[in-house]
Amino acid sequence: MHKYLALAPLALLAACTSGPDFAPPAPPPPQASYGPDGAGRAALGEGPGQRWWTAFGSAELDALVDRAIANNNSLAASNATLERARAHLRAVVGKRLPQVDANARVSRQAINLAGFGFDEIAGNGPAVANPELSLYTVGGGVTYDLDLFGRNRRAVEQAVAEAEAEQRKTEAAHLVIAGRVVQQVFAIAALDERIATQQALLAEDQRNVSLAQSRQRAGVGTLVEVLSAQGQLSEDRGSLPTLEQQRAEARTMLAILIGVSPAELGAADFSLDRFALPDQVPVALPAALVRKRPDILEAESRLHAATAAIGIATANLYPNVTIGATTAQSSPVLGSLFNSRYSGFDIFAGLTAPIFHGGTLKAEKRGAEAAARASAATYRQVVLEAFMQVSNLLTALETDGRSLAAQQESMQIAERSLHLSRRSFEVGNSGVLQVLDASRSYQRARLALAEARSRQYLNIARLYVATAGGWTADPPQPAPPAS
Repeated sequence: MHKYLALAPLALLAACTSGPDFAPPAPPPPQASYGPDGAGRAALGEGPGQRWWTAFGSAELDALVDRAIANNNSLAASNATLERARAHLRAVVGKRLPQVDANARVSRQAINLAGFGFDEIAGNGPAVANPELSLYTVGGGVTYDLDLFGRNRRAVEQAVAEAEAEQRKTEAAHLVIAGRVVQQVFAIAALDERIATQQALLAEDQRNVSLAQSRQRAGVGTLVEVLSAQGQLSEDRGSLPTLEQQRAEARTMLAILIGVSPAELGAADFSLDRFALPDQVPVALPAALVRKRPDILEAESRLHAATAAIGIATANLYPNVTIGATTAQSSPVLGSLFNSRYSGFDIFAGLTAPIFHGGTLKAEKRGAEAAARASAATYRQVVLEAFMQVSNLLTALETDGRSLAAQQESMQIAERSLHLSRRSFEVGNSGVLQVLDASRSYQRARLALAEARSRQYLNIARLYVATAGGWTADPPQPAPPAS
């Protein structure tokens, strides 16, 4: 009984864990809001689902995103980094368990009898020859760190937090890649629409040239009108190669995201008309966003790991006790190796306590505390930037709706003006300059409408990404130690 009572203070010490315990940052207040609601298109709640891109109703788009998630090289690197973090976690957990090792040795020895004074014992007689013999040894041992002040426990806590941070970073990478694929597809669709618009306008320009030439041949037009129409046609032709180059670059970027060469991508022809525009976009409330958005959760995990590092640095200031035992069988004859007469053992307990390290350990603790303060500030900044991004996109969504309606009305007016100008030119009531001006206005209106449509799709995709829809990995857990 006295033995057990003597061990009680040691057991109490073993239950001690140094450093502050981590507490997740407080969520935003219930009244926190992003501001505009996207003119009714946004629905505040829990946010989008995992495969948010299916809301655009395109099987082709869904297949491209799936290919990117499966084949993107950046995601492959991110997945490997996550696996490395989980392997490190298993290694740290293993250090908390008893460490068992085995050893075996075969040696050839010559015993120095003179070193033990046998020459003097022999007197004046002949020197005693040093005997040679073989020695066979096999044994093992076990050691266990009592972890009096919780250094190993804090190390496991830190490893879990770091593994979770890598998981969140990987989730963010998957989310970003999915968003970039969707946005790249919409960019290609917008460029296809602009190219088609430009080609239609070139056909209109060619029609103006033909009208001006017909009027000149009929004697009611002038060469100036013909040259003006031809100049407009030549000017509009110059913008088409630039659009085609932009489309080629967009296709190349999409191929890189998917992890294939541009030749393997295929036709990749898209049209905005083939995508459905979601009636409502589910947007996470601020309180839900901080528990779902992976970059915020990554910053929180980094803060957790930094807090655990304070505990590690604090525990290093205090003593540490290791207990263990070893056993060995040593015999000069291999056949007698496991005979009980050749057995030996050692049971030990070791204490290490820092006395003087030149201020290193205290400096490391202060550094860990400063790193935790930096992580806390980083977390707050990430949250603010996330809220600002969502708020800006909601404002953009509201603006997009009004802009699209205005551009549609502008194009209808420009189209009617062009029609009337051409009829007036055909009957000789106006000159070709009026037709050209009306044509330029119509061209600008059509291109502006195409840009407004593509911008609306792009902003909706960005809003899905900003409110944390996407890929989710299995959470890291303290796994059994690896062998």
